[in-house]
Amino acid sequence: MKGADRERTEAGFKVRTPVKEARQLLREAIADSHGRGTEGEGEDEDAEPPTGTDAVPLKSADGRVLAAPVAAGRNVPHYERAAMDGYAVRAADTFGASERSPAVLRSNGGRGDETVTDAPVTPETATRVHTGSALPEGADAVVMIEHVETVESTGELEITDAVAEGENVAPVGEDVGAGQHLYDAGHRLRPSDLGLLRSVGRTEVEVAAWPTVGIIPTGEEVVEHDPGPGEVIETNGLTVSRLVERWGGRATYRDIVTDDSESLRVAIQRDLTKDVVVTTGGSSVGERDLLPEVIDDLGEVLVHGVGLKPGHPVCLGIVEDTPVLALPGYPVACIINAVQFLRPVLHWLTGTEPEPHPTTQAQLDRKIPSEPGTRTFARVQLTHNDDNGDAPDGPTFTATPTRASGSGVLSSVALADGWVVVDDDREGIPEGETVLVENWEPAGGCGRR
Repeated sequence: MKGADRERTEAGFKVRTPVKEARQLLREAIADSHGRGTEGEGEDEDAEPPTGTDAVPLKSADGRVLAAPVAAGRNVPHYERAAMDGYAVRAADTFGASERSPAVLRSNGGRGDETVTDAPVTPETATRVHTGSALPEGADAVVMIEHVETVESTGELEITDAVAEGENVAPVGEDVGAGQHLYDAGHRLRPSDLGLLRSVGRTEVEVAAWPTVGIIPTGEEVVEHDPGPGEVIETNGLTVSRLVERWGGRATYRDIVTDDSESLRVAIQRDLTKDVVVTTGGSSVGERDLLPEVIDDLGEVLVHGVGLKPGHPVCLGIVEDTPVLALPGYPVACIINAVQFLRPVLHWLTGTEPEPHPTTQAQLDRKIPSEPGTRTFARVQLTHNDDNGDAPDGPTFTATPTRASGSGVLSSVALADGWVVVDDDREGIPEGETVLVENWEPAGGCGRR
C-alpha cells in the first residue's frame, strides 16, 4: 500500500473498509507473520502460541490460556470410597433384608461405636464409614445410615434394606481416569478447572504468555496535566492500557509523543519488542495525522479508514511482524476501535477467540439514526422497569441513547451502561424496538432506577 495512504490523505475517507473485512485482514496478517493459518487452515494444533509460553503454579493460573493439551496423571478417586454415610458390608450378607425381616450383623467398631474404622469386613460384620471414607477390605457395598438400627442391648446392627454389590460405592477413577484427556490447548482456565487439575496431580501448567502491548499516546496538543488553551489532558493511553490489562495483556504505558515523523518512528520502533504496538491520536487525514504514513514507511498499512461510527479514522498495519494499531484521538472513537480490533488481537495471539460481550435485552425508548454501510455504536443508559405494564413478558430494561453522542464526548461512554450496535445494512433502529445492549460490565452490575 505504499503511496496509497498519501492519496487518501488528499482525498479523505471516500472508501471505508467494512469492520468484518478489516478485522479479517488484520487476523490474516498476524497469522502470516507467525507462520500460522487462520480458522484451522495450515495451523499446527501443537504449535506454541505466538506470545510464547509460561509455566505457572495453579494458584496463579486462573484466567490463563493453556498452551498444550492436558491429560489426567492419576485416577480420581484413586481408591474405592464410600459414597454415603453408613456401614460398609458384604452385599451378600444383606440379601433379603427388610424392615419386617432385618439382617443382623456385628459392628466392627465395637458396641455402639460410631467412629470411622478401617477394620476389614468379614462375613456377617459391618464397619462404620462416612462419605469419602476408603472402603474397608472385604466390603463391596455400603448400607445407608438410615437403614441401620443399633440394638442397644447387644450392640448388633439391624439392616433393613438389602444392597447390591457396588451400591453406594464410588469406584476407582469414577470422577477421572488416569490418562483421560481433560483440556485442549487454547482452553481458558476457570477456578473449577484448577481444582480438577490439582486433583489429578498437577501443581503447575504451561500457558500462553500474556501478550505485551506498548501504548503510545501522541499529539502536540496532548499534555499530562494543567492544560492551557488548545491543550487536552491525555486520557486515551490511560484508558487503553487499563483495557489491555482487563483483556489479559500486559501494558506498557509510554509518555506522550509529539506530532513529528521521526519521533513517532522512533517510538514505534522502540516497542517492536512487544507483541502489539498501539498509538492513540494522529490516525486521520489531517496535516498533523502522520502515523499512517510512518507505519506505511516502516512496514505495511493494511487498512486506513473503517466503516464504523464513531471511529472510522483508524489505521491498522504490520511492522516487522508486529501488529501496529493507530487508534483515533477522539476518546469514544479510540475506545470503540480498541474493542473492535485490539481486543480480538490479544485473543488471537494466545490462540483463542474473543468471547461475545455480555448483553442485556432492552426496549429502545428513542430512535437511533445510522447511515447504511456504517456500523454504528450508540451509547445507551439502562433503566430497570419495575412494572412492565401491558407487556409483562417484555424486556425488563429500557435503553435510552445518551444525548451527548459525539466521538469526543468521553462522558457519553463513562456515564453509559453499554452500546447498541447498528449493523452496516440497517438505516437506524426505530423507537420501541427490542435491542441487545453490549454491556461495559456484567449485566448484573448495570442499570439505573
